[in-house]
Parts: sequence; C-alpha cells; structure tokens
Amino acid sequence: MTHRHHQRTDADTGPAYDFDTPVDRHGTWCTQWDYVEDRFGAPDLLPFTISDMDFETAPEVLDALRGRLAHGVLGYSRWRHADFLSAVRHWYATRYATDIAEDRIVYGPSVIYQVSQLLRMWSRPGDGIVVHTPAYDAFPKTVAAHGRELRGCPLGDDAELERLLALPDSSVLLLCSPHNPTGHVWTAGELTRLAELCARHGVAVISDEIHADLARDGHPHLPWARFGSGRWAVVTSASKSFNIPALTGSYGILGSDADRDAYLHRLKDADGLSSPAVLSVVGHIAAYRHGAPWLDALRTYLDGNLRLVAERLGAAFPELAWQPPQAGYLAWIDLRPLGVPEAALQRELIDRQRVAIMPGSTYGPAGAGFVRLNVGCPRTKAAAGVDALVRALTALRTER
Repeated sequence: MTHRHHQRTDADTGPAYDFDTPVDRHGTWCTQWDYVEDRFGAPDLLPFTISDMDFETAPEVLDALRGRLAHGVLGYSRWRHADFLSAVRHWYATRYATDIAEDRIVYGPSVIYQVSQLLRMWSRPGDGIVVHTPAYDAFPKTVAAHGRELRGCPLGDDAELERLLALPDSSVLLLCSPHNPTGHVWTAGELTRLAELCARHGVAVISDEIHADLARDGHPHLPWARFGSGRWAVVTSASKSFNIPALTGSYGILGSDADRDAYLHRLKDADGLSSPAVLSVVGHIAAYRHGAPWLDALRTYLDGNLRLVAERLGAAFPELAWQPPQAGYLAWIDLRPLGVPEAALQRELIDRQRVAIMPGSTYGPAGAGFVRLNVGCPRTKAAAGVDALVRALTALRTER
C-alpha cells in the first residue's frame, strides 16, 4: 500500500510536513528501487543509491501539477515567458540575494544535456576538460562521449588545478557547486580564486549547481553568476531539491547574449526542443513561488538524518571522525582508516545485509575506500542503512 505525505497545519508554527511516513515506490519503474539489480547484481535490496529522495514532492508542487492536468490539454508549449523566467529570478533573489537577468535564462531537458551542448560550444575534440575529483560519475562519461580529455584535479589541490588550467588545450572547467559526491560548498574566497584562474588562462566555466538548494546552515551556496566573467554558464534544476527529476526539465544562466543565442540555436534548431516538458515548467514555477516552506522543512529533516549517521558511525567507529557534508543528503564516508577492501564490503552489504550502497570507486580512483550513502528518505530507512553498514564493517573487521 502506498502512503502519501501530507501537509499538517499548526496555527502557531505554520505549515509542517510529514517526511516520516514511507511511500512505497515499488512497481513505479523507479531506478533506485525497481532496477537495483542492474548495478548491484541482486534484486530486492534496500537501496541507498541514485540521488533522488523517497519523499513526495512539495504539496504546493503537486497541487500545481494536478491543476495543469485538470485542464486536460497537453499540447506544445513554451518556456520563454514571464511566469517561468520571473519565478527563477524570484528564487535567486530570495534564496541567494542574487539578481539574475531574465533574458540570460535558458531551458534544457536536463542538466547533463546542457553540459553536453556547452562542451560542444566551448571546446573541440581532444581538448582538456578540468574536473575536481572524486567526480560525479556522469561527468567523465559525458566528457569521454564528446571526445574530450578529462583532466582530474584532486579537490583542494590548488597547485594542480592551476597547472591543469594553464595547459594550452584546457578549454573548460566543469565545476560541481556544491560538489558531488563530497558535499563541499565553495566559499567566496575559493570561487574568487577559481574565477581569477579561469580568466587568466582563458578557460570557460560550466557550474553545475543542482545541489545548491540543499546547502546546510552555516555553508551558504554562492551562485557562479556572482563571480563569472568571460564564458560561463550555470546549469541547474529544481529536480534535486524538490525531488522532481522524472519531470525532465532544467534551466541555465548564460553569461553573454552571444552564448545564449548560440545555445538556443542548438536547442531549438539542431535538436528540435523548442517545446519544453510543460509539467516541468509548471513544477518549477510552483516550487520557486510557493515551495520555500517545504524546502526549509526538508532541509531540517535531512539534517536530522545526517546527524543520525554521524552518531551511529561515531559510536561504532570513532576513528572515522565522520561529520555530515556541507550540502545535500549524500553521506560521503571515508572508510580507509578501517582498512576494509571495497570488494569485500560490497559482497557483505549485498549478500548478507541486503542493502545497496554506492561504492566510492563509482566516482573514480579518488573515491576508492569511500561509500556514498543516500539518506534522502524517512528516518527509519536511514537508520536501517547506517546500521547495515556498521554491521558489515564490524563483521569484516572481526574476520581479519
């Protein structure tokens, strides 16, 4: 039986939202639940994998989608109108104190689609694309598919970053802000330094900011739109923060009129995508106009899940000294102090604990020895995941 989240009203504190009641996602063609066997080789595992959440989206978004569906006509549509553009501008103004020019906003069916188009616009086959490592696994795949060379820079290695950016055929810095999988939120000083280096060496910047809305208190996200000069783009979506990736929509902010026009030519004329996924447009408008209270409640709930992970890991393995990430709901856990081989851990997790947790090597060699545990879920499930991880690690250390 599927349980539905609901909004509760409290006259003293305002809206409250239920993130504790499980929603059964089985049988919905769900990547995380129905297709876990594709990656982990076994069915019916409890999954903590792909970065979507097990929560229904904000009721304000669902109400808007239902209202659009009630109209009954789902014909060709547009995104380049005041309702959508002003909603994006409103979001940046209210959440990030950043003014965005509406005529620089573009639409795309996904963030990675936008990355692909911009890579083709701003680099040539064989060029170097600089990426911080460990890297979101779609980045290396996209770079390689376009015949570019991935140039990985360990996160925090400023000297190596400058060396890579200075290479004459390094064309683009593909920035993940906040960073996936580590959850690092870039500071104003770090972003200023990145902007200076890219300007000095003539390197364009594509800033993937899809995790921005989930930056934790004390670590404010700063949009690249505040720092960019020359060729730059922000690519993002409400899909991560409001859990609507199935609506397949994203948007970008381009640094110049010429780059905007070149991008739109490819989107509309080369790829025939002038008509957007209209429910995505509706969802974004509702989220950005009315979804802030839900998002704030979600962030508080996720903080609780991450604290739970920290407490239970700390009690079992204090030598890990694990702390929650600065952004997101993905617990990036360094297990190297325990000396447990990744392959053995995955066998224990899958075969005996019956859970699916992403191995760090998914995100390149720099991720070896880590795991990425998705706790965008009811607290009971988050507890089951971290407890299974603790049991697996304890069993493997006992066997040694």
